Amino acid sequence: MLQKNKTAPDFRLVNQDNKPIALSEFKGKKNVVLYFYPKDDTTGCTIEANQFTALMADFAELDTVILGVSKDSCQSHQAFIEKYGLKMDLLADTSGQLCESYGVWQEKEKKGVKKMGIVRSTFIIDKQGQIAEASYAVSADGHAALVLDRVKEL
Repeated sequence: MLQKNKTAPDFRLVNQDNKPIALSEFKGKKNVVLYFYPKDDTTGCTIEANQFTALMADFAELDTVILGVSKDSCQSHQAFIEKYGLKMDLLADTSGQLCESYGVWQEKEKKGVKKMGIVRSTFIIDKQGQIAEASYAVSADGHAALVLDRVKEL
């Protein structure tokens, strides 16, 4: 698992429009909230994405960009964005490499059944590319507001 005050692993992934986005693009310019979620258009993931979207203007005022990540395809991300009017880029980590490098691909247990999956997690990366906050196994509802409060402290 990643820790506070460490350099965030760089990445280059495509978003919902198949446009490459790299963490290095934001260095020196913007803070990045990188949030990992299990699956497009599921209950918790929809709540979290809608709450981040509702606070986008507040994050923008703090020079902060929001990037969501799951293993879903660009096409799935595009449908999710269109269905709910989401305002952030969603990155397609179809290989799972980014999930691995951020330590969010973990064994999960549901109703006694163990399987691998994305643990809902959020990383606040400052303008210097350092991890200001690493939160694993977060709750979807209310999480965006908590993240906004943390970004205000940067």
